Amino acid sequence: MKGTIKTLTDRGFGFIAREGEAKDLFFHSKDLVGVTYDELKVGDEVTFEVVDGEKGPAAVNVSRV
Repeated sequence: MKGTIKTLTDRGFGFIAREGEAKDLFFHSKDLVGVTYDELKVGDEVTFEVVDGEKGPAAVNVSRV
């Protein structure tokens, strides 16, 4: 799937906006591939997979496009 980084926190996680979806998707820095958390910026396009996390859907295997 594709999306855009919407929010980045200073605690190592953020949220991805997905086209056609009202709710943003949580991701954690440990689920990044080929990019570090510090390299990401709000507005970056990313690809990812969606899994069922403890608190609902979450993004894993997050890569910057």
